[in-house]
Amino acid sequence: MHLLVLKSFSFIAFLIFTSVVSLICFSPGEIVVNEVNFVRKCINAEGSQDDLWGKLICTNFKVSFIPQDAPLKQRSQLSHLLFGEHDIPLTCLEQVVTVNDTKGKKKVLGSNKKLKFNPTELILYSKDLRIIRFCFDQAGPESAKKVCLAIAHYSHPADLQLLFGFEYQGRRYHECKVKGATPRGGIHTPIFDRPSDWDREIKRTGASEWRVCAINEGYAISSSLPEYAVVPVSLADQDLKNYSVFFLDNRIPLWCWNHPNGSALVRMANICDPLQQRKIEQKIFTAITKSHPQRCDVIKLDLDKFLPNIQDIQAAFVKIRQICVIDAFEESEERWLSSIENSRWIEHVRAFLKFSADVIFHLDGNNISVVLQEEEDRDLNCVVSSLAQLMLDPHYRSIIGFQSLVQKEWVMAGHRFLDRCNHLNKSDKEESPLFMLFLDCVWQMMNQYPAAFEFTEAYLTVLSDSMWIPLFSTFLFNSSKQRAQYFMDFAKNKAIPQGEDHVVYFPPVWNWSQQFSNKDLTLFNNPMYVGKGAACVQNGEVKTFKRTKKTYSSTLRGTPASLRNGVKDSEDTLPRRGSLVSELKSLTPVKDESPSERFYREWFARPVDQHGLLIPLLMPSHMALWKLFFLRWVSEACISGGGPITTYHKLSQLVDEIDMLQSQLRQYKGPSPSTPLSSPCGPPSDQRRMYFKASSHHDPATPPDFLTSTFPFTPRGNLCRRSLQGTPISKFLNGARIWLSTETLANDTV
Repeated sequence: MHLLVLKSFSFIAFLIFTSVVSLICFSPGEIVVNEVNFVRKCINAEGSQDDLWGKLICTNFKVSFIPQDAPLKQRSQLSHLLFGEHDIPLTCLEQVVTVNDTKGKKKVLGSNKKLKFNPTELILYSKDLRIIRFCFDQAGPESAKKVCLAIAHYSHPADLQLLFGFEYQGRRYHECKVKGATPRGGIHTPIFDRPSDWDREIKRTGASEWRVCAINEGYAISSSLPEYAVVPVSLADQDLKNYSVFFLDNRIPLWCWNHPNGSALVRMANICDPLQQRKIEQKIFTAITKSHPQRCDVIKLDLDKFLPNIQDIQAAFVKIRQICVIDAFEESEERWLSSIENSRWIEHVRAFLKFSADVIFHLDGNNISVVLQEEEDRDLNCVVSSLAQLMLDPHYRSIIGFQSLVQKEWVMAGHRFLDRCNHLNKSDKEESPLFMLFLDCVWQMMNQYPAAFEFTEAYLTVLSDSMWIPLFSTFLFNSSKQRAQYFMDFAKNKAIPQGEDHVVYFPPVWNWSQQFSNKDLTLFNNPMYVGKGAACVQNGEVKTFKRTKKTYSSTLRGTPASLRNGVKDSEDTLPRRGSLVSELKSLTPVKDESPSERFYREWFARPVDQHGLLIPLLMPSHMALWKLFFLRWVSEACISGGGPITTYHKLSQLVDEIDMLQSQLRQYKGPSPSTPLSSPCGPPSDQRRMYFKASSHHDPATPPDFLTSTFPFTPRGNLCRRSLQGTPISKFLNGARIWLSTETLANDTV
């Protein structure tokens, strides 16, 4: 009798749970491929008391886990409009591993692979550094096997058009046409797919001797270049066509940016014919020289000789991921920071920042144009050109400016996102986290100059996560031509009329409202940001930050000893650890210092202009592990009420209070003809630009309980390990300097 009642209760609970699942909204075009009930999601590796029970679903878009007893929605995480707390997109999966404990078998599943045993566990390794484990001890064996095979199959598509994004955008396009809406609204970031975007950039930087060239329209010259590029005025289209055949993949040199002093930053691929190299380079460099007001010389920097290659970067990332995520933090791991250092990831980050600072010296200090050369001009050049512009131009340190920088120097320049992100899981040899390396470099600069950037590290983390969402065109293709070809095929398959704007139904990622609410998007705003014309108070007087335009060409005409004939000397190899310190070590004049050392010394001796040139500090103690990215899913590394979030919380409240007071002051004085009338209490709460609002004086001043060091992300649902109290990693997370390696401390001297 009791058994019958228990079975009836279980059946009723199952019906209620199934009805809840049926109410869950899926994205347009999303269908359930397979599912299994009574699955246990493992939370703690040492016991099951914290585990969650629920239903595991595989759709054609994501892996979704629906807890049976769903907890109250936590306020400590971003509310993603496309994913739930326990969802993960299929394109984010790196490995799908099945385990059978009774037979002691383990198998890594791929597309169309067979599974000869019934799995008792499923372990998902994701590209955003999560490890998620499910147990099937109460689930049906056949259902568990089918859902595992479905996840493996749909996470390894054979062709790009099989990705869910094509189905999603097709359905969304037709729905918008029926409703009469346009999904492109709200995108203000220039895409650089039309001449007008390039024209505006030329005018913004004052590059009067450069023009927009359309010789690649219809991709007639190169398959990897954009249709429109900026070239010197003195170069005719026919000359460029003639020169293009000598460059790898016909990639003519691309203009990136112009300094106010007239020097230009240019990137180019290798010249295939060694016999023609000197002749072609001379003609190109002569044209660049003519574009300079003082007709200054051009220097060429070969990135392939002096920076890590894509394989080195991939190997370092694999190692640091192993240390931070896959390997358990053990009490015996006394040199955890040394392991991080030995992975060489932070060393590679420092090397790219150092090289970019050298580019700054030539452009700003030496007043000469720089040509960045790389074999294909599609990998290392993307990182260095972007970092150099970020250091030089405050426009790129705003949100819109930064997005335009990524669009210009990565997307339109033909970075191989499809191959480097390995979206189709075809070739591990082509995979390399170059864009992730760039974001880490940006974070290092933000960490050193927090008031110079409009965006936050939460924005950078969300941007890195967006690489694995196949609904946007930004990080999905190898080139503009490939993107255009897939759009044409896509339009035919989805019966979209020819001639309509393709971006309408396959937008870039910059329309963030497709992923987050307006309130959550305020987490992208840095409350400490000093924008153009922003006021500050010094010695009781209100002053305004202005961009200083200084040239060092009159005092720094000499060429460093490491530069011969416009190319770095071969003995000037990539410095490691302590050798980087020596270049910025001395802040006092030295008798035999080089022009570059003098340039750096004089810059660091001046007060930092938050809206001017920024040069990163490169000593080992200035380089840090990006904890929010590398440790955000490690539950043991999540410190309640700790981390930078406490500062962010207080600053946001202060900024919001200032905004309200300014609004009230305008109301008191009366609106000017150009100022709209605002309410006496300031802007509506949902329209304020800070996530944390100013509170009443009667409210407690303590930070909210839900704040943690991983805010606005949550580690809940990732595989946890044992407690870390008293271990080296816990001391590191609490800021103990003594756990730096002996070698680092020896080199970290002033």
